Amino acid sequence: MIKLKPFVLFLHILAVISIDVEQSKCCVEFSNVKIPVKLVKYYYWTSSKCDRRAIVFQTIAGREFCVDPETPWVNELTN
Repeated sequence: MIKLKPFVLFLHILAVISIDVEQSKCCVEFSNVKIPVKLVKYYYWTSSKCDRRAIVFQTIAGREFCVDPETPWVNELTN
């Protein structure tokens, strides 16, 4: 049982690291594609830790697009 503790601790640390990596997903460039509202499944903001704040739209097909939150059509979809 004593040998199990380091392994469990390792798994816990690994889980925390993987959660942090997923939450800090950043966009390197913005897409110019205007996404029709009927194709948007959901959207989320990138982390404040990112160099460029962006909104990521996921379509019902599962594709993700990084877009500039200052773009007028983006404001229409998020408001």
